[in-house]
Amino acid sequence: MDRTKKQKNRALAIAGTLLIMYVITGLALLAMAVLLLKLQPGENVINIGILVTYVVSCLLGGLIAGKRMRVHKFLWGVLTGAAYFLILLAGSFLLNRGIDSDTVHIGATLVMCMGAGMIGGMIS
Repeated sequence: MDRTKKQKNRALAIAGTLLIMYVITGLALLAMAVLLLKLQPGENVINIGILVTYVVSCLLGGLIAGKRMRVHKFLWGVLTGAAYFLILLAGSFLLNRGIDSDTVHIGATLVMCMGAGMIGGMIS
């Protein structure tokens, strides 16, 4: 297989993996919204639920990316987690017309997404 076709296949595999990750995120956030309506938990519980959603999505995304790529699985997991985070950040930036969070929170979320993706890739 020539180099450009291989790169195109990798890009499509990562794009498909990201799509799956966002479907998982959407379903998890929908479930959290229902729980929010029923239980009315505090703000801390909601923030923890959102972070858990990000981590689980990135873990599964890393697992899928590792299975699809077959080589350098942990690296593809890290890249998938980083891409997931960057798309979230860009979406947040566009919807809020800026970034509301502090740099430490953003950095911690990036590290969690990349770490979960790497772990998912390593166990794939």
